[in-house]
Amino acid sequence: MTNHRRLVTVAWILIVVGLGVFAPAVEKNLSGAGWQADGSESVAVRELAQDHFGGNASHAIQVVVHSTDGPVTEGEGQDVLAEVTRTLEEEPRLAEVVAPMPGVSLSEDGRTAIVLAGAGVDTNEMVRVATDLKEGLQGLSTDRVQVNPTGSSLLWSDFNEANLEAMLTSEMISWPVTLAILVLAFGALVAAGLPLILTLAGLVASAGSLVLINELVPVSIWAMNFAMMFALALGIDYALFLVVRYRAARMGHHETAREAIAETMDTAGKAVLLSGATVLISLSAVMLVPSPSFRSMAGGIMLSVVFVLAATLTLLPLVLFKLDHKINKFSLPWVNAGEHRSPAFAAWGERLWRRPVIFGLGSLVVLVALAAPILGLKTAMPSIKVLPEDASARIGYDQVQDAFGTGAPGMLQVVTDNDDAEEAARVLEADSGIGAVLPAMPAADRSDHALIQAVPTVDPSDPDLGDTVERLRADLPRSALVGGAAVENIDLKTQLDESTPLVIGVVLVLGFLLLLVALQAPLISLLGTLASLLSTAAAFGVARLVFQDGHGAGLLGFESQGFLDAWAPVFFFAMIFAIAMDYTVFLLASAKEHWEKTGDPREAMVGAVAHSGRVIFAAGGVMVAVFFTFALSGPLPPKEMGVILGIAVLLDAFLVRLVLLPVMLRLAGRAAWASPAWLRRILPEITFSHG
Repeated sequence: MTNHRRLVTVAWILIVVGLGVFAPAVEKNLSGAGWQADGSESVAVRELAQDHFGGNASHAIQVVVHSTDGPVTEGEGQDVLAEVTRTLEEEPRLAEVVAPMPGVSLSEDGRTAIVLAGAGVDTNEMVRVATDLKEGLQGLSTDRVQVNPTGSSLLWSDFNEANLEAMLTSEMISWPVTLAILVLAFGALVAAGLPLILTLAGLVASAGSLVLINELVPVSIWAMNFAMMFALALGIDYALFLVVRYRAARMGHHETAREAIAETMDTAGKAVLLSGATVLISLSAVMLVPSPSFRSMAGGIMLSVVFVLAATLTLLPLVLFKLDHKINKFSLPWVNAGEHRSPAFAAWGERLWRRPVIFGLGSLVVLVALAAPILGLKTAMPSIKVLPEDASARIGYDQVQDAFGTGAPGMLQVVTDNDDAEEAARVLEADSGIGAVLPAMPAADRSDHALIQAVPTVDPSDPDLGDTVERLRADLPRSALVGGAAVENIDLKTQLDESTPLVIGVVLVLGFLLLLVALQAPLISLLGTLASLLSTAAAFGVARLVFQDGHGAGLLGFESQGFLDAWAPVFFFAMIFAIAMDYTVFLLASAKEHWEKTGDPREAMVGAVAHSGRVIFAAGGVMVAVFFTFALSGPLPPKEMGVILGIAVLLDAFLVRLVLLPVMLRLAGRAAWASPAWLRRILPEITFSHG
């Protein structure tokens, strides 16, 4: 990098500028839906409903018009209904607009009516339609007539809007906190700014890339939201590791700038590369979930990691080389810029060496106690409670329930052949979970399909609805397919329940294999992998107490759903494991470096804690601060993300990596680094000591 400074500089300018041109369009272009199980029965119903029934599908828009003063179809209400209909008919992306019908979409008291706007485009575009229309539709409200569009497309539109606001608020809070911690961690203002260079370069490049990828495959806006967090967190981690090592070589050992860069990349650089590979492997397992939203979120984070990793291994060495001693400008008076080995953490390592059982058991008891509640963890797809109470979709949802019954917002859609329509209707009417069945609707294009809509007796988020759907699928005629927005959630949860064990297994196996390749030592590679499970289990144990049982709901400002969102276990497991293995690689790479130099297990353990402990402590502190800011604002899912990831990093960095894993090294002794001859022959030779 130092020999080709001009080439590296030009390459990064081209990457950042070339992709940065597209970056400003990221919030507008990325999609908001994709929360579905590809290949499921409910997705098939949605596609059939859109193609053959005037767009009367799960992602259609329902505009709820409610009068507080007499029938909504008379006087002022009639005028508002006409304006709503005109507005919807002028939107070219909508299909058939259906006026309120008595007994179907006009309440018995006549005060609440639903105007249905069929979906003329896919789910992602319908979320954009909802975003474009909702303000204008709500603006049609008067003192006595309320207009509130609702339905799944509005739900995602309102949620994405609330989520974006929360993310921006959290970013505004986290940046000053992060900068303050970085100044303390790096000991100098200039050095503290280096991670921000990596983060900015990585974010701009990944944002522009996501916009381009979205032209080929729909990408969820959540991909960018998570990418922002990961780019910041990993950029700080990697920069810390390299800057500390460079300072030690340059100012501590008095090497030339070129020699210091070479030593830094030969030691810390390898650890960063392996850490990045571990993160990418962990997140790639999420791709096994056949859902567009999950795949695009994992892909977005992976893309940001690739760019941050590339910036760390190419741009950062060049910046360090050019700045050299200037990285210590505006340093704190008590900072020893050339000190790599921390006396405080060396003393901590010695204490762990002398009393491994006491500290090991203590940390194990804490982790197991926090993990114990995970046995009662319940998961379900998000309910309407994830939206703010003043969101249009939630107000309309509540009005539909008040006027048409508890299960009305979760209307089931059954598509069947015309010959089976009568039998399907009889099965629906006889089922105890169905409160009302609407007349069969013939296909608008006169194809051999009929659509029957049924109102369940329970709320769309009630677990009993899943039992009803399962029963209907067994009892209905063979040609009948059961769908609807609520059923799409049920099918996605089923898919997540099936995919989670596979994802966890793949993550653990691939994580172990990568550690094995890096460390050449089976025992410590296995222990390092298993230790990551403890902090993960403990984080989900705390999540059950907070989000399922509602402890601290008032403090964090949310309404408990009585369960954890179903997407959290599989997605957050991969994210937590990626971060945990990040710290594992830092610690064990340092331990292996000392083992290669001395062959002394004590020096390997104590030296690893002394040389990497400060970096892990500082990086962990930054991550905890960043994640916990997301727990303080916005809708429920970002709070779940902030609390679960924050708790996981807190436990993993400070309890697992700085207590339990060093104790494992102490108790394993020389066996930790033993490797059979046949294994050494098939593994590539990787060393961390700089000769």
